[in-house]
Amino acid sequence: MKFNDLPRETWFELQPYLDTCLLPVTGLSGNEAPYIVTETLERLRDLLYLLEIPFKGRIVTYPAYHYTGADEASLTEGLDAVCSRLKESGFRYVIALTLLEQVPALMHADLVLGGKHGADEMNAGVRRLWGQP
Repeated sequence: MKFNDLPRETWFELQPYLDTCLLPVTGLSGNEAPYIVTETLERLRDLLYLLEIPFKGRIVTYPAYHYTGADEASLTEGLDAVCSRLKESGFRYVIALTLLEQVPALMHADLVLGGKHGADEMNAGVRRLWGQP
């Protein structure tokens, strides 16, 4: 479910069931040509479908974290801060889904998945996160 599919009137009623936030991370620097940005967003969209569709009703997809900064340290710090704030806002679990070659180690994300993970591996990771077989 996308964040903008949740009207204010129903959010607090649905919040106990929608306990997982999915945070897409494109890893753009701002130096990419428009066609590269398009290709990147299309690849991320395809990965999102692998989690949004089978887990609809429990996952809320937030807007993508696009621009990652000049170096790995600033990326990790900024992204981890966003994950922390998402948890403070009421999500029990935060999943970062990234296209980055080097997947950052995030203290406040419960699961970090990348483009090198296949659909079965990603789905199994989410189920393990929730304590399901």
